Amino acid sequence: MPREAQHKLVFSPLCRRLTSDGVTIRVHIFRHETEADWTLEVEDFQGGSTVWSHTFSSDQAALAEVIRMIAAEGFLTFLVGPGQFTVH
Repeated sequence: MPREAQHKLVFSPLCRRLTSDGVTIRVHIFRHETEADWTLEVEDFQGGSTVWSHTFSSDQAALAEVIRMIAAEGFLTFLVGPGQFTVH
């Protein structure tokens, strides 16, 4: 695809690092500049990645999903290991 035809990513100001009991995860919330819905990805400290198969209507809704999962399952739910990838 020609470079000028590629869409730019817009990152939410709600992207952040969260740490609990010495474990840090990075929350990435982003969308293509031409789309309204947001994609959610959580990266563990080893570079593993959890990506949601569905999008969110707002960046706040995406962040709320991460917070809900942490409250229900804890940080360990996002630890998938070096270079590993999982879909939620």
